[in-house]
Amino acid sequence: MKKNKIFIACDSTNILKIREIIKKSKTSKLKIGYKFGLEFLNSKNGRKFVSKLKNQITFGDYKFSDIPNTCSSAIKAIKDLKFNYCTIHISSGLEALKAAKQASGRTKLVGVTILTSLDNKALKEIGFNKDIKKLIYYQAKLAKKAKLDAIVCSAQEVQVVKKVFRKEIITPGIRFNSKLDDQKRVLTPKQAYKNGSDWLVIGRPITKGNIKKNIQSLINHLN
Repeated sequence: MKKNKIFIACDSTNILKIREIIKKSKTSKLKIGYKFGLEFLNSKNGRKFVSKLKNQITFGDYKFSDIPNTCSSAIKAIKDLKFNYCTIHISSGLEALKAAKQASGRTKLVGVTILTSLDNKALKEIGFNKDIKKLIYYQAKLAKKAKLDAIVCSAQEVQVVKKVFRKEIITPGIRFNSKLDDQKRVLTPKQAYKNGSDWLVIGRPITKGNIKKNIQSLINHLN
C-alpha cells in the first residue's frame, strides 16, 4: 500500500527539540522526511546537526533567490550536507534556475512559487497585477523549462501547476482545522492529497504539543 508522504518542518534552533521531533514522529504508516528552514540552518549548531544526520529524507529549505552565479555557488557550498531536496525561488528567473539545477547534482531542486503567507491583496501591495493562480501558472511553466525536480505551492493551486508541470508537488500551508497562524492559503491534509499533492509540509500542527498524539491524529484524519 502506498504511504502518504509528509515533510515535518523542524522550525527551531533547539537541537534537543529537533531530536525529539525526529524520534517521536517515527511511524510505519507514513513516509516522513524532515524540512530544515532558515531559522535552523542559520543557527549556531544547525549545519553541524544536518551534516551528521543519517538515514533520513532531508529537505534544505533555503529558498535561494539571487543572481545565477550566486545561486549556483550557494548550492555548491551546501553539497556536503547531501540534502535530498533544496529550494530556490522561481522568481529568481530562468537563468538562475538553470544554473542552480546544473549545480544541484543528486539533490532535487525545488522551485518555490508564491508563499502561502501571501494573498492577492499582499501581491498588489508588492506591485503584481496578476492574481495568484495566473502567476503560479507562469511560474510552473518556468520550472518546467528549467527542468526543476519539484515545485512548492499551496494545495489550493496544485491543479493549476499540474496543467504544465508533471513532477513532484510539495504543499505547505496544511492545517488540521481552521487555525491559520501566519498562513493565508491553507487546506486540510485530506483536501491537499485529493487535489494531487505528493508531499505535505506540516510544522506546528505536529511539532507543538504531544508529537506522537499529533501524528496519530494526522493518520486518523487521512483514514
